[in-house]
Amino acid sequence: VQRYSHSQRNLLAVTVDAAINSGNSGGPVFSTDGLLVGIAFQKLTNAENIGEMVPPPLIANFLQGVKNGEENMRIPAIGIATQGLENPALRKHVGLAANESGILVLTVEYGSTAHGILKPGDAIFAIDDHDIANNSTVRFRGRYRTRYDVILGTKQVGETLTLDVLRNGERLQLSLELKPPAALVPRSQYDLEPCYFVYGGLVFQTLTRNFLCTWDTWWEKAPKEFLHYYYSGVSKKERQSVVILTQILADKINVGYEHLYSEAVSSVNGEAICDMADFVAKIEASQASGQVEIKMSSDGLIVYQTDAVAEANQRILSRYRIAKDRSTALLAKNK
Repeated sequence: VQRYSHSQRNLLAVTVDAAINSGNSGGPVFSTDGLLVGIAFQKLTNAENIGEMVPPPLIANFLQGVKNGEENMRIPAIGIATQGLENPALRKHVGLAANESGILVLTVEYGSTAHGILKPGDAIFAIDDHDIANNSTVRFRGRYRTRYDVILGTKQVGETLTLDVLRNGERLQLSLELKPPAALVPRSQYDLEPCYFVYGGLVFQTLTRNFLCTWDTWWEKAPKEFLHYYYSGVSKKERQSVVILTQILADKINVGYEHLYSEAVSSVNGEAICDMADFVAKIEASQASGQVEIKMSSDGLIVYQTDAVAEANQRILSRYRIAKDRSTALLAKNK
């Protein structure tokens, strides 16, 4: 199981010694007897002639989905963070017997496959009849010892997954309907317009990996707050995405707020925000009171008179050649 560079998912891969260079990703990999055995897709940057290919099980699963007329071909995710149970004291605390093994559920993503079914503190000791070792691995196809989530590569969204779970001393077998990933910060996205909203010259966006990649070597240079959300953030009912202030389009209305960019929005008028649509709704609801207060993660405060913003918006959009004040998806939601 390797991390795929395009989706950032941990999926089954095969290591090959063929030279894979930029431009030939997606090319076929043939065996010596002429059979198609995989698709080349990435290489190790710090090594020579070591690359990876998408293996037949994932290709076959994709083709079966196409045959079934599936539109969403994303590989499903359980939506949990887990910890191995190699430590004997931790294993005893969870309640597993000496001859049993498994993994501990730490968090459950809101809206994910596991939401409402699994709970933090559950111990999972089998996935689709594959016993899970204390180091979070299973024996895949009876031969390969690798990460337990390798099973997801054989599944499609809408199919079911069976988990054997120990919860407060009770043994349960749970059936889950598989859903796409529901991460707080979406991983790499393709063919999607960035979600943005311009208000009083302040450009707000949803935090995504695509945005993080605007920094060179982003895993080192992007704001630490954003990296924390990316690596450790968990989607919850009250916060399903992160709204950030990414740019200040200079105008007299936003004088004094220049230092507040590259931060997350904490609240609007004292109320926490769930996602970008909720943020925009709360901003527009402020029209009635005539004033809006936006609090940032550094506790910085932005205060606008809504009438003044309405007057300034068109001036700012025209000056910076911006066609509309929000992305198409937000326009559709407002309708």
